[in-house]
Amino acid sequence: MNVKKVSQAKLGMVSPVKTLAAAILLATTANTVSADILIGETDSTKLSMYGILDIGALYQDNVSTNGSEKLGIETSGLRQTVIGFKGSRGLDNDMEAFFNLEAHFDLDTGMFHGTGDTTTADADDGSGDILFRRQANLGLTGDWGTVIAGRQYGPALLAHLATEPRIFKEQFSNLYAWAYSQYFSTINNTGSGGRNANNDVGIFFKNAIQYRNNINGLDFGVLYSFGGQEGSQKDGDVIAIGASYTTGPLALSGSYQNMHDQQTGEDVVTSWATGAAYNLGDLTFKINYMNTENNDQNGNEILDLDALGMGVDWKWAAKHTATVAYYINEDNAPTTSAETKSLVLSNEYTMGDSTILYAQMAYVDSDAGMSTISQYATSIVAAPAPVGEKTTLVNIGVNFAF
Repeated sequence: MNVKKVSQAKLGMVSPVKTLAAAILLATTANTVSADILIGETDSTKLSMYGILDIGALYQDNVSTNGSEKLGIETSGLRQTVIGFKGSRGLDNDMEAFFNLEAHFDLDTGMFHGTGDTTTADADDGSGDILFRRQANLGLTGDWGTVIAGRQYGPALLAHLATEPRIFKEQFSNLYAWAYSQYFSTINNTGSGGRNANNDVGIFFKNAIQYRNNINGLDFGVLYSFGGQEGSQKDGDVIAIGASYTTGPLALSGSYQNMHDQQTGEDVVTSWATGAAYNLGDLTFKINYMNTENNDQNGNEILDLDALGMGVDWKWAAKHTATVAYYINEDNAPTTSAETKSLVLSNEYTMGDSTILYAQMAYVDSDAGMSTISQYATSIVAAPAPVGEKTTLVNIGVNFAF
């Protein structure tokens, strides 16, 4: 894979690879090498900050079924724009305590990025403008592994960073099939829609505790998010498991997530995925498959997504990496059956330390007659291409990390 291997000193890691910090850095920067800025240090404590700034232009030839085109500034084309703070402190028995605080905002407007949290009166924050949307957690790490408590990345998506054809880049990848397929049935509060308030697009979880470890090339995490509902621990809870195994040029990945409705305890989201990658010199071949089922609070199926991504990375020059990826995403639910096929071409040029100039294009063929849920769940872009159309999108931008 083309994710760069960087030393702990360069990354300012809190602790060895048993911590979540290494996985988080890969999840947020991909090919970008990020060196944290040390803002304070004593004999046993380090405080640092880091960030990603990403902005560019996005052209789309079909915005709606009337064929209108659009050109505008787009934030976070390659990676999400974030600013974060983290720290570590040495403890007895060769252990460390650490924290992570990470906010997500839009560089084109300066506003907080919206979340997938519920926006009803009994949600923690009705505005959706959560300060530390991505991470707000505290943890302990040692030879026995790492435990993290608070709002955090789930282990499932992190497990597939090496096998998803575009490393779940912010645009033109199955990041959106993953997110939207675990979104719609978790935010409702009316009728029989189903609801799980601990889930933020299947990527971030609050009220959660996670155990992580790395044993002989097997990196894994197990997360449990407490339902916190009166009368039943099952109501509103989440379990998420993810694991990746790397040996020589081969990488394998697998994950499972299950979320319960916070009123009835029914399964509202069940998702599993598996993937593989193989490196042959300058070429890395990848394949990743995901299935996600959404039910309403009474157990009736409303989404059955099969999402398949295949691709190859080609490091054709010292500072250039090109990618070709093809996605086939299909909703097989009886009432909403539909398919979106997407071809993605991209190139990333490393202009200097922590700075990438990127160009990426997607050609999207979306079936006619899709429901809103199908349109979003089969999409590889934040704003789905119109149904029944063949749409071309072109995005050119700059990614700067520190």
